Amino acid sequence: MRDAIAARGQVEIRVDLVPGRDAKRLARDLAQPRGKRSLSEHLRRHAGVDGVKAGLLYEVLDKQRLQDAECVAATLKSLPLTLLRPRPLDEAISSAGGVRFDALDQSLMLKSIPGVFCAGEMIDWEAPTGGYLLTACFASGLVAGDAAVQWARARDGVG
Repeated sequence: MRDAIAARGQVEIRVDLVPGRDAKRLARDLAQPRGKRSLSEHLRRHAGVDGVKAGLLYEVLDKQRLQDAECVAATLKSLPLTLLRPRPLDEAISSAGGVRFDALDQSLMLKSIPGVFCAGEMIDWEAPTGGYLLTACFASGLVAGDAAVQWARARDGVG
């Protein structure tokens, strides 16, 4: 994304704010009558959208389009975000997502692909950039590295 921003001055990404629900179901749920409830309460109750997610939606859609359940649902499923520059390093957060811990054995090897070890930000975690994150990356790298050596030796019959 940094390369795209450098080349074009910005890049647009799309984010699914309700990944657990398809657009048709979401539109049907949002089309239910609001009664006296506020739009914010309606979104929270029928889409599980509040806080930052609701704030992003309000930034993207005007008042008229916020009344259209299908438009709101489509936007929640593919919310456009324009990135203009990366955040400063002192605000950086490690990547979120990655290989789930339950997909790894105690040596940080993928259960589904023997011989592939994971460490650092390959693993599903997030933390403020700095000492704790670096320590976790180094520690998991040591565990995975030692385990990879042991695994390769066992595979090759080397003691």
